[in-house]
Amino acid sequence: MAPVTTTQRTVLAGARVVLPSGVVDGGRITIEGTRIASAGPADTASGNGSGPAPDAGAVLDLPADHLVVPGFVDIHNHGGGGASFTSGTAEEVLTGVRTHREHGTTTLVVSTVTESMDFLARRSGMLSELVEQGDIAGIHFEGPFINPCRKGAHDETLLRDPDPADVRKLVDAARGAAKMFTLASELPGGIDSVRLLAELGVIAAIGHTDATYEQTVEAIDAGATVATHLFNAMPPLAHRSPGPIAALLEDERITVELINDGTHLHPAVLELAFGSAGAGRVAFITDAMDAAGFGDGTYDLGPLKVEVRDGVARLAEGGSIAGSTLTLDTAFKRAVTLDGLSVTDTVAAISTNPARLIGLADRVGTLEAGKDADLVVLDADYAVAGVMRRGEWVVRP
Repeated sequence: MAPVTTTQRTVLAGARVVLPSGVVDGGRITIEGTRIASAGPADTASGNGSGPAPDAGAVLDLPADHLVVPGFVDIHNHGGGGASFTSGTAEEVLTGVRTHREHGTTTLVVSTVTESMDFLARRSGMLSELVEQGDIAGIHFEGPFINPCRKGAHDETLLRDPDPADVRKLVDAARGAAKMFTLASELPGGIDSVRLLAELGVIAAIGHTDATYEQTVEAIDAGATVATHLFNAMPPLAHRSPGPIAALLEDERITVELINDGTHLHPAVLELAFGSAGAGRVAFITDAMDAAGFGDGTYDLGPLKVEVRDGVARLAEGGSIAGSTLTLDTAFKRAVTLDGLSVTDTVAAISTNPARLIGLADRVGTLEAGKDADLVVLDADYAVAGVMRRGEWVVRP
């Protein structure tokens, strides 16, 4: 007779739990191996009886004022922990990934910045290996296909029009790991590139753009589905020339990225975005660079120098905001305590919506039986008290 294998069981009990149906007081989550076996009220949550027999495991009683939420999903991130995703070695990338995991981000898409095409092709080849290993969830190309007049922290000398052949070159170099391209669709080749990305199953995001309202509508109709850090690096909303912001907010096909760090957006603008798009169409991102979770100092962002002072990153030359030092736990706390968002709307923006957007809703983004055991335990002040990824504690409560 073959030996009976067992799967490690962990039970979290006592805290409030955010489920797709809402917040449950005194909830119970059972984890078997790398997956959630059950999640719900204490009197109903139990194992599903399938798979290998679990061992006795351990029950972790959490304080009643703690909150258990799905692991955070960041779809726009350039680095952290002093390490760069844009130019660092594979080990340096993993250092940044670990830093963000400690702050609750259990699923992370790595973002590039503008470089030469050859550099980006080589870079995507290296990053795709980390995707294959399960360390990161994909690659987001931010640049070089952006408008020079809205370049932000990108090297203008390396910018180029979004030729579909160049877009295809980077998609191929990423070997299936490309998740998203940010581009200015009003540039020559922009609409054709959006169509190509839609055909390839890669997200076309409108950003670093000087498009008109009408040009943005055309891009959405061609297949664009994301607004890259809405409001930033695009024309402001105006009553006679609404520009891209109005088009992106009004269309139900668009998910809008927001950087909720108190620097990129005024709280009133955040409220406007949520009120216009609704909680189901917002994705909180960090747009983080190397200094996230590390500290002030001088850093490289691709070929450009960045000065970080008092947690705000700006180009050393020109002073343009250069990404952020945000981690998603800070964005969560700010949303609930300062912006007045509900816990459920915040979870949607920080976990559920981005997971759905990048095609991982069957694995992450909500606390449900059968999904990866990715979760964050927050204390009464919404600070991280524990982080689990695939059944293993990154930060133990």
